[in-house]
Amino acid sequence: GYTSVLASSPGPHHPQPLSKEELEALKVAFEQGNLSGVVSRLQETLESLKNVQLDVGITGETGSGKSSFVNALRGLGDEDAGAARTGVVETTREPTPYQHPQYPNVTIWDLPGIGTTDFHPDAYLEQVGFSRYDIFFIIASQRFTANHAALARHIQALDKNFYFVRSKVDADLDSSLRRRPSSYSEVGVLQEIRENCLEGLRAQEVDSPYVFLLSAFELGKYDFHLLEETLERELSHHKRHAFLKALPNISLHLLEKKKAAMMKQMWLVSTVACGVHAKPIPGLLISCDVDVLARTLQGYCKSFGLDEDSLEKLAAQVGQPVGQMKAVIKSPLATEISNSLVVQLLTQAGGKVPKLSKEVLSSVPVLGSMASGALSFATTYKMLRSFMDEVAASVQRVLIKAFETETPSMEGRWRQDPNIPRKSLPLPIKCQNFIP
Repeated sequence: GYTSVLASSPGPHHPQPLSKEELEALKVAFEQGNLSGVVSRLQETLESLKNVQLDVGITGETGSGKSSFVNALRGLGDEDAGAARTGVVETTREPTPYQHPQYPNVTIWDLPGIGTTDFHPDAYLEQVGFSRYDIFFIIASQRFTANHAALARHIQALDKNFYFVRSKVDADLDSSLRRRPSSYSEVGVLQEIRENCLEGLRAQEVDSPYVFLLSAFELGKYDFHLLEETLERELSHHKRHAFLKALPNISLHLLEKKKAAMMKQMWLVSTVACGVHAKPIPGLLISCDVDVLARTLQGYCKSFGLDEDSLEKLAAQVGQPVGQMKAVIKSPLATEISNSLVVQLLTQAGGKVPKLSKEVLSSVPVLGSMASGALSFATTYKMLRSFMDEVAASVQRVLIKAFETETPSMEGRWRQDPNIPRKSLPLPIKCQNFIP
C-alpha cells in the first residue's frame, strides 16, 4: 500500500520516509482519491520545514562568553552589525532575542546571568519565559557551580533539553602552552578540563553529566561536531532541519550534513513540483512547476553561502574582490537562478532518467495518477540532485579560495595525526564569521 511503500527504508536514490503523522494524513487523502489533497499536504510539509520556529536559550554566569556564543551560532563576530553585546561585566539584563541574519525563524536568546548569590532557578526560569525555548545551553568558562547544577535539574524536571558547554577552551590551551611548552599536549589539556567539569557536576549531584568543550571564536573545533550529532538525535525532525540549515559553514563535515539533509527533502520538492500546479515544459515530455524549482535552487545557494549577499560578505571579510570568489563557481551556479535556467537544467537532466523513472514510480505511487507523472518526477529529481552536487563542490572551492593562505595549517594538522578524518577538520578560523 501507499503507506508501506513510503515508510520503507530508502536507498541512495529512494525518497526519504515521512513522519508517522504525515504518512497517516497522506494515506487518508490517497485512499479517498484526493490527488490535490495529497500534493497540498506535501506542500504544507515543505512550508513547515521552511518556517518552523526554533528558539535557543543561552545562559550561564557573568563573563562566561554567553553573548559570544550567541554571535557564533548566528555566524557573526562580536563586532559585526547586529551582534549581541559582549563584555567582562554582565551586559544582559533581560532575555534578548537575536534572529538569525538569514533565517528569521531561528532565534538565539541571550539570557541574564545566573551567578548571583541569591539565584533561585525556579524564579529565574519564570523570569526568562521558560516555555518559549526549545533547548538551553548552560555555559561556564571555568568550573560548573551549584547554580549551574540547580538550573539544569529544574530544566530537566520540566522536560526540556539542556546542554552543558565549557567555553573558552582555546584560551586554556594557549595558557597551558605558554606555561608548559615542552610537555604541552592539546589532548591532555582538553581531557583535564573535561574531567574537572564532570567532577564539579557530579559533586552537585547531576546524574550522568556530559560537557561539550567549545570556543566561540573557533566554533568548528573541539566538541562542536559531538554537540551537532547530539542535537541531531534529540531535536524533533523539523527543529533539527532548522538548526542545521542555520549553522555557519564551519567544517567540511557540516557541509556534508547540510547536503544530506537537503537530499532527504528532494523527493518532497519533486512531488510538489510535479503536482496539480504543474505545467507542460515546451520541448520536453514533462510537466512541472518551474517557480517552485527556481525557489528551491535559490534556497540551496543561500544555505551554502553562494548567494550574492553571502559572497560579498565573505569577500569583505577576507579582503579579496568578490570576483575572485565567483571565479571558482562553475555554471550553472555562476548565472542567476531564473525560470529559464531551470528549464535548461531540466532539459539536460531529461536524457539521464529512463531507469530512474520506473524506480521512483514504485516509491511514490501518487504520481501514477498524473499525466507523465513518473517521467516528470524522475527528471526533476535528477536535476535537483545534480544541482546540489555542484553546490556542494562549489562552496568547498569558494572557501578554499577565500582562506587559501591558511589551508596549509589544516593539512599540517592532518599530517601530524593522520587518524583525524579529513572531513572533520574545521575550516580556517576566519571562516567562523562566514554566514551560510
